[in-house]
Order: sequence, then C-alpha cells, then structure tokens
Amino acid sequence: MNETETATATEPQDKIRERLLDAAMVHVAFDGWSEATFRAACRDAGVDASVARMVCPRGGVDLALAYHERGDRLMQERLEREDLPTMRLRDRIVRAVRTRIEVIDDKEAVRRGSTLLTLPQYAGDGAQAIWSTADRIWNALGDDSDDLNWYTKRASLSGVYSSTVLYWLGDDSAGNEATWAFLDRRVGNVMQLEKVRAQMTGNPVLKRLFAGPNWILGKVRAPGAPNEVPGSWAEDRPARGAAFRHR
Repeated sequence: MNETETATATEPQDKIRERLLDAAMVHVAFDGWSEATFRAACRDAGVDASVARMVCPRGGVDLALAYHERGDRLMQERLEREDLPTMRLRDRIVRAVRTRIEVIDDKEAVRRGSTLLTLPQYAGDGAQAIWSTADRIWNALGDDSDDLNWYTKRASLSGVYSSTVLYWLGDDSAGNEATWAFLDRRVGNVMQLEKVRAQMTGNPVLKRLFAGPNWILGKVRAPGAPNEVPGSWAEDRPARGAAFRHR
C-alpha cells in the first residue's frame, strides 16, 4: 500500500468524500459529474482510486449527490440561526426554500447535476435527494405530523423546491428577483390547496361520504427512525418537532 493510500484509508469516509468533492468542483463546469471529473478529483485530492471507489462506488454520480447533501447541511445550519417561530408558516416555507437555493455556490454544478439525476437510471436518486431536502426543511420548521400529512407536506414541498430550482437555473434577473417572486406564487398556490382541503375535511356531508377512505388513510403513519425495522426494539424518542419547540 503506497503512502497516499495509507493516509486516506484511515480517514473517515465523510472526510474523504468532502476532499473529493472540493477537488471535483473545478472540473464539473467542463466535464459535468462524469467519470473524468471523478478521476481528476482523485488525482487533485491525492486520494487513491481504490479508496475513492469505496467512498463513491458510482464515481461522479455519488459526488453529485454529495454536493446536494452538502447544500442541505448548509441550509440547515443557516435555518438554525433564524428566528423562524416568529414568522407565519408561509413566510417560513419561503425563507427555507430561498435559503436552500442561496447556499448554492456553483450554479453550473446544479445544472449539470439536474441533467444527470433526471436520466432514467438515476431518477430514483434524484427524487430521493429532493425528498430529503423537503424533509429537512419541514423538520427545521418544527413539523411534528406523524400521519398522512407527513407525506403530503413533503410531496408538496418537493414540487415547490424542484420547480423553483428549475426556474432559478434559467433566471437572469437582478438578484434573482424573478425566482423569489415565482417561489412566493408557488407557495401561495400550495397554501390555497391546503385551505381548500381543510374546508372539504370539515364539511359534514363530505366527511360522511369519505368516511371509509378517510378511515383507511388515517391508519397511515410517518416512518420512524431510519434504522427502525419491524420487530426491532427501539428506545423512546422525543416527539417530532420537540427540539424545535423547546429551543
């Protein structure tokens, strides 16, 4: 084992991934999240290719996903410093999505990543990355739902986030003002739909009509901890949003 491999093989995988990602950024604009970029990142970061493959088995694809995850972490750190509880829900959602876009430091990297992760073989990874972003936003906003609302909130926000990013990629307005106006409209549309849904749910006639489907949907529960599986023993964990409410 050579000196470079010895040095990197003992590092935590997340540290190696960060080194590779930093080294890859200067190549993405020219070669995208490709195998050529991955090889160049290994060379520039001084990481042996075999070690890099253990951290990023799919090369550039895994680096693209790591870049997206880095953006989620930066967004979360910023939101933790915001005084979110004093804002209206609509304003909190707008602030969170706008923050997620503002932490992006390389528009071309996002453009290349969006192109890659919409390919059929990687579409599942792309959808999972967007869902993860929506989940982090709702957790940061203190969402404590544990029923069907857990899914509908994240599905709606995934649509808002992804459509806003696509709009932003083509936006050349000063200060991205057109994007922020688009975001505000999209959130307004979703909030209006939620208002209509609440009115329908509270309607006595419709409540009786949909009693059966509502009973079934009422059995839907949000997933537990990522490592929780049926039949496993799990320690009691705080209610969703507890950390946010008591901060």
